Amino acid sequence: MRGVIAVNLPTLPENFSRVLKKPSSIIFAVVLIGAILLTVLSYQLVVRSRVQASLTPIPTPKLTPTPIPSPTPTSTPAPTLLPTQDPSRILGVDGTSFDGVSWIRLGYPSCGWGNLRGDVLKSTVESYHQKGIRVLLTVCQGPNDSRLYNINALNDAAQGNADAVQCGNEEMKLDPAVAFLYIPPENFARFYDYCEKAMHAVRRDIPVLLGSLDPHVGGVDYQPLVDQVNYLDRMQDAMNSTVHPGGNWDWHNQTLGLIDSWHNGYPNSGVNSLYGLFVFWAQQFHVDLNSGDLGKHLWEPAALKAVALIPTILTRSPFRMH
Repeated sequence: MRGVIAVNLPTLPENFSRVLKKPSSIIFAVVLIGAILLTVLSYQLVVRSRVQASLTPIPTPKLTPTPIPSPTPTSTPAPTLLPTQDPSRILGVDGTSFDGVSWIRLGYPSCGWGNLRGDVLKSTVESYHQKGIRVLLTVCQGPNDSRLYNINALNDAAQGNADAVQCGNEEMKLDPAVAFLYIPPENFARFYDYCEKAMHAVRRDIPVLLGSLDPHVGGVDYQPLVDQVNYLDRMQDAMNSTVHPGGNWDWHNQTLGLIDSWHNGYPNSGVNSLYGLFVFWAQQFHVDLNSGDLGKHLWEPAALKAVALIPTILTRSPFRMH
């Protein structure tokens, strides 16, 4: 059998009391406790400093931007605008220059030819203005559908800075060969309203002609002229009932484009159709034939080949166009 060795160990309190009775042991204990306390305190200081460092925001360095020079703007030269002219001094011929003639007539592409739109129109009008020549621009109406109210084209024509604009051309013409020209008066009223607003938005002081009358022989074609008055009356009714309900628009306050017949001086010098037209329209506008006031209401485009604002009533026979 194995033997069992019994060891008599002193109890822990007895050992501790023995240690405390030794001075060197006390000093060692004090030093040990101090070291432990210092270690704990150092650890807490290090941890707190790191936490504060993580919480303290680091100021973002401000970057001083390098100034970039602004580009020098390229100024667009202002268009040359001639002042409005006394009607008694206005006369123009399409495409040809004459001494003393200070007006010329141009056609917008809606009239079926040319490329006078956009910058081409602007530069063309500007070139005439620099020569002291004023421009009447004819803007023909479109077909009798949604294309009649082409606002973009009207605004583009207005940017050309013409000195007068004719809105529409032979809109009353009832001819099967050119049926596309005729526009019912209620539709033409709206077209003219759009056109006039577009032109006056750019140049408030210019005259805007109310289309042009279908040519008839003065003193002979009386009923066709009466029919033109009826067309204008219907247009006036539409303007004040549908375009501007309750308005007081009156065609008698407008300026009409008058296309003269070729019958002047033919077949003999006694024929003066233009004089007959003057007599008729002076009655419609309620002005004295010999006062010159008819010139405020009639421009004479001469079948799209010449334009003249009638400043005075020419009563000589025959009246010859240039």
